[in-house]
Amino acid sequence: MAFRNSYEDDAYAVAYAKLEFPGTYYLAFRDLPGLFAKHATGRQALDFGCGAGRSTRFLRNLGFEAVGADIAEEMVRRARTIDPAGDYRLIEHGDLSRFADGSFDLVFSAFTFDNIPTRAAKVRLFTEFARLLKPTGRMVNLISAPEMYYYEWASFSTKDFPENRQAKCGDEVLIINTALDDHRPATDILWPDQDYREVYDSSGLRVVEVHRPLGRADEPYEWVNETTIAPWVIYVLGRL
Repeated sequence: MAFRNSYEDDAYAVAYAKLEFPGTYYLAFRDLPGLFAKHATGRQALDFGCGAGRSTRFLRNLGFEAVGADIAEEMVRRARTIDPAGDYRLIEHGDLSRFADGSFDLVFSAFTFDNIPTRAAKVRLFTEFARLLKPTGRMVNLISAPEMYYYEWASFSTKDFPENRQAKCGDEVLIINTALDDHRPATDILWPDQDYREVYDSSGLRVVEVHRPLGRADEPYEWVNETTIAPWVIYVLGRL
């Protein structure tokens, strides 16, 4: 059976559009401003896989001139409804040819590659990101760590899916986002660190920094495993 992107489901899109930065999601975004300040030298940004525009608005609030792009028509429609002044583009089949070489100081992608199933598709897109970056530009790829699918979290549950632990690179894994009203399991694609590094290298990108955020006791959330196991991996990439 072909992989079905959960976020192209209309009902799931409605639930996801309401989401901001609760619980475990807080850790995904908490350290991004510092990473952007450290690595991005300009203000032109592409948010690839923008969904309902949450991450695009996040970039804009940090001072970036951000363009949001997504392959899911329903998500783009909702982004435009929530944020009529924003710049949101529907990218059919992930075709980024409309953007010129060297257009962006920053390409950001949050969780998108958890839902892109093949190595060929990943290499094609990351090759395009390398083309779109200015010579000193940076790509920031935020993804779920493999451990995300093995444990319980403040905002996610995987206890009903023990088969996740046997998954290999490219296999489907299931997870429930408990921060959503819609508690149907989402299907993601497992892709470990070494396999990402091989994709980056094949795409003309190099790893500049890897960040794995952990929860802290002084934060206003009831962490489950977040203080000892990082649920997210943030890769900062540059052109070779």
